[in-house]
Amino acid sequence: MAKHYTDAAAALDGLLFDGMTIAAGGFGLCGIPEKLIAAIATSGVKDLTIVSNNAGVDGFGLGILLGTRQVKKMISSYVGENKEFERQYLSGELELEFSPQGTLAERLRSGGAGIPGFYTRTGVGTLIAEGKEHKDFDGETYILERGIVADLAIVHAWKSDPYGNLVFRKTARNFNPNAATSGKITVAEVEELVEAGALDPDGIHTPGVYIQRVLLGTGFEKRIEQRTVRERA
Repeated sequence: MAKHYTDAAAALDGLLFDGMTIAAGGFGLCGIPEKLIAAIATSGVKDLTIVSNNAGVDGFGLGILLGTRQVKKMISSYVGENKEFERQYLSGELELEFSPQGTLAERLRSGGAGIPGFYTRTGVGTLIAEGKEHKDFDGETYILERGIVADLAIVHAWKSDPYGNLVFRKTARNFNPNAATSGKITVAEVEELVEAGALDPDGIHTPGVYIQRVLLGTGFEKRIEQRTVRERA
């Protein structure tokens, strides 16, 4: 089955609907599926629940979807770089579910592995634990966290072969592999498409069985969230 597309809108055709949950890979602006996010914004789909470590920045990344008011709820661990996010949340326009970073990664991984929930000590005794089941193991208290299965996962990878086997580049790997496995349908945007057999099987980060569609993109911006340089002597 052909998995490859050269147009972001075509790669998402038939997958988007109002009220859906989308898991998005990336960390800050590193490794985000920028072409797919832009196509989602253009589609006009609304009332989205977005699962992502970050919420992008104003006017870029997931910040685009916040700016177009297409997001109803964010499930994230850090949202401190986005003024529009802050405004919408404080005004009651946007729902927010905070999840500790490691917990969020495990919730995505668990969802992809068919594990509906797991116990963790992270968050015990804090607001994170409110309303969650508590259980003691070996004298320590744990809380139950649910795995996440998204209607759609969107990720950014460095390379793909014709079967959708993915390789992520360095720190852009971040949340992408976990997000990729959590989707009922996963679309990966990639920088390079290689021939079958070109990827070292031991170097594949996400097997193609998890990937339904691959977008071969060009002209990625790859913005830097906060550029810090050392002053010249």
